[in-house]
Amino acid sequence: MTRRSVGILLNGVTGRMGYRQHLVRSLLAIRADGGLPLSDGTLLWPEPVLVGRNERKLADIAERHGLSDWTTDLHAALARDDVSVYFDSLTTQRREKAVSAAIEAGKHVYSEKPLAMDHAGALALTRAAAAAGVCNGVVSDKIFLPGLRKLKRLVDGGFFGRVLSVRCEFGYWVFEGDWQPAQRPSWNYRREDGGGMALDMFPHWNYVLEHLFGRVRAVQAMITTHVPRRWDEEGAEYAATADDAAYAIFELDGGVVAQFNSSWCVRVYRDDLVQFQVDGTHGSAVAGLRHCRAQSRAVTPKPVWDPDLPPGVDQRGDWAEVPDNEAFDNGFRVQWEAFLRHVATGDPFPWDFASAARGVRLAEVGMRAAREGRRLEIPEPG
Repeated sequence: MTRRSVGILLNGVTGRMGYRQHLVRSLLAIRADGGLPLSDGTLLWPEPVLVGRNERKLADIAERHGLSDWTTDLHAALARDDVSVYFDSLTTQRREKAVSAAIEAGKHVYSEKPLAMDHAGALALTRAAAAAGVCNGVVSDKIFLPGLRKLKRLVDGGFFGRVLSVRCEFGYWVFEGDWQPAQRPSWNYRREDGGGMALDMFPHWNYVLEHLFGRVRAVQAMITTHVPRRWDEEGAEYAATADDAAYAIFELDGGVVAQFNSSWCVRVYRDDLVQFQVDGTHGSAVAGLRHCRAQSRAVTPKPVWDPDLPPGVDQRGDWAEVPDNEAFDNGFRVQWEAFLRHVATGDPFPWDFASAARGVRLAEVGMRAAREGRRLEIPEPG
């Protein structure tokens, strides 16, 4: 097979997600398997170019993985003719400027979410990318989880009948950082640095709901900061100015009601760190990261409320495991492969900047709904 190289500028690769999921488990994994096969029989070979602000960290990552191409000069890297794709995993408040520079340089852009701090910024990037004619996409990793891929199979197969409601429980306890180190970076809890549960997770929930059930048409929410003081990576106490929990009701196309609880202040008593339940007229299903269990109406038990007697029905006993039926690769890698094929051959890639802008808009409207204490409809895209 003929090998075709594609230069990919990775900005923010020294961060946890940029390093583990995007460099190691996606691009380097593709290289380890010999490249990405294209429909014309060629192999696409990713050539990572690492960029960041910390020379020591970049050099260490490059040496660890046998890479030699790294730089602290973003603008010089964007000027290179052998780089055609720019990937951004910077903190949120730094993303808009860097992505805009990449578009101006004529690079195809793939980015972590949220795309920008507000809807106006995300919309400006969407329009700029369209005007420049560059391919664009935003990471939408949740829909590539095996559990949600099985859930999608049930939706497409008509298993649920008419979908009535969706419920999601997401989150876990993030330690404050004083007596145990926090397992998330401190900037996540500072609004001025782009942190916040709603801005972080509502864009995720928007593409998940669009992918499975339809557009979000209205929202009401309670968004709060449960833990007001935390300690950073150096052990210094700081004020948590960003929200750490968001409780929302989304109204979808067709009257579907979706309730989503997202919290960094909850201890997990469920099968996974995220769990989705879908209830329909013909059946229900519960999906986590990898597993999905379903119950059809024909095998639904008939509970009777009686608080004076022990439960007479095993409420989990009649739920069937939805089979894999296929091999599930790392979700970040699967979407990377889809985006690279989009760049190389024009294959469809629906998770573009316009989709990402709708996610930012949902976060923005949700935060406003929480401030005003009322239900707000989602405006049509501007």
